[in-house]
Amino acid sequence: MKKNITLFIPILILLQLLFGQTLYSQKKKAPDKPKLIVLIVVEQMRYDYLYRFNDKFSDFGIKKLLENGYSLQNANYNYMLTQSAAGYSTIATGAEPASHSIVGNTWYNRLGNRSEFCTYDAKINGLGSQDDDNKMSPKKLRATTFSDELRISNFKQSKVIGISAYNYSAVLPAGHLANGAFKIDPETGKWVSSTYYYNKLPSWVKRFNNKDIIDIYSEKIWNTFYKTNKYTESLPDNNSYEKGFEGNNRTFPYQVAELKASKGNYDAVNYTPYGNTYVKDFAISAIVNEDLGKDEFPDFLSVSFSANANISKLFNIRSVELEDMYIRLDKDLAHFIKFTEEYVGKENVLIILSSDRGATDSPDFLKDIRIPGGYFNESSGISLLNSYLRAIYGQGDWINSYFDQQIYLNRDLIEKKKLTLEEVQQTSASFLINLKGVANAISSTTLEKTNFTSGIAQKIQNSYNQERSGDVIINLSPGWAVKGSKYDKFTHKRFSGYHDDTHVPLIFYGWKIKKGSSSENISMTDIAPTLSLILNISFPNASTGKPIQNMIKQ
Repeated sequence: MKKNITLFIPILILLQLLFGQTLYSQKKKAPDKPKLIVLIVVEQMRYDYLYRFNDKFSDFGIKKLLENGYSLQNANYNYMLTQSAAGYSTIATGAEPASHSIVGNTWYNRLGNRSEFCTYDAKINGLGSQDDDNKMSPKKLRATTFSDELRISNFKQSKVIGISAYNYSAVLPAGHLANGAFKIDPETGKWVSSTYYYNKLPSWVKRFNNKDIIDIYSEKIWNTFYKTNKYTESLPDNNSYEKGFEGNNRTFPYQVAELKASKGNYDAVNYTPYGNTYVKDFAISAIVNEDLGKDEFPDFLSVSFSANANISKLFNIRSVELEDMYIRLDKDLAHFIKFTEEYVGKENVLIILSSDRGATDSPDFLKDIRIPGGYFNESSGISLLNSYLRAIYGQGDWINSYFDQQIYLNRDLIEKKKLTLEEVQQTSASFLINLKGVANAISSTTLEKTNFTSGIAQKIQNSYNQERSGDVIINLSPGWAVKGSKYDKFTHKRFSGYHDDTHVPLIFYGWKIKKGSSSENISMTDIAPTLSLILNISFPNASTGKPIQNMIKQ
């Protein structure tokens, strides 16, 4: 017996040594700079979703980032017109819309007397599809991005790729010097790019498209991951605040093929969790085929998940559909994180999770639970304003355009009538403030002459760009949203400087990032200079943010 014990002890020691060596070999030292930075943007992800759905998240997706990364709990956009394109541009440039010039997804072009989309470029052709939607470039972005400065710093040795279902979210965060930006063509379901980036579509993209993965997802049935009685964080599956899909289709299960037939194209997939999965699949393919994170030059990959925002708009922020969307996105993120860490090395990858903006409750829901709220009827409001200006200044069409809570006055008519622009702007603002649901109406002249240092006026000023913004900007009261000819009570919208629209998650994970959190007030303009400092490169040229402190291991 004693002999057996004697033999057992050396074996045990040997196993411990081997086990210890294995652990040691897995704990590799992080390099001075991350080899791959991955920005993950989940559109319209409110901060409270991190905790509201937390008990249904796995241990390997969002919860892993939250528990093992550094969470900035009080990160906000510091401007009023919180639209997706502005959010992506702010993350990328470290600047507010006043400086980077992307004041919204669309704005009014005074010289051309037309609407102008943020990434449309008539001089560019699509690759993979000739649809106008694919004529995309970042030329309207008037500032450098973090990734631009990265590419400049090493004479374009770093690779930069932007991936999203849609053009604005693929192009803007990737910047001017990106190697490529890819979106989904709604007619074919294929991944496409533009001649701004390539002469022809990369061969690996063609190979991916030839697999027809989108057709597999188009035949799926979307049902709840758990039984519906488990979705205690949401309203009942069929509730009065949901618009749902075409034909009043708003209860599980959903046949994706039927949604596609109803919508008429493959964009229907991007209104289900499989849209996110398809984006994730392509992002993994990009990492492998572009060899991201595999040399001494840091690379940058931007990945946007837009399906969550689509569902939020159709079903509201307290729907079973949205909760299930996050449960399934969490699983996609778990797969993506696992793959990236194994392929590039956990010590080499820095992952940032955030959102382009928050989201707000339906005013009907708020009123039903006795919280103030309502709808601003923009069509009626603009008509009343035009009639008022006619009564004061004479006949004519005094308003050239209205875009997203911005009034664009007819400046030619104002000049013809020998009026001052400032007077007509102020008259319009004074009238609009009397309309129900309007909290503030500020003229562009006031914004140009006054330096606001706090409050909603400062946020309006941060949204204002002299070239592209309107003559009067409207801020609605808390709980109020836009209702007009394009929007019914289900598909409301609002852009505001209130916390439900500005407060978003911001988590840094991997590389040398500490575990922990901070409740310090962080501006979303702080992301770009933080990444610049990590890589010891120049800050983006219009950046006003400051590097985030105390989250990197020394």
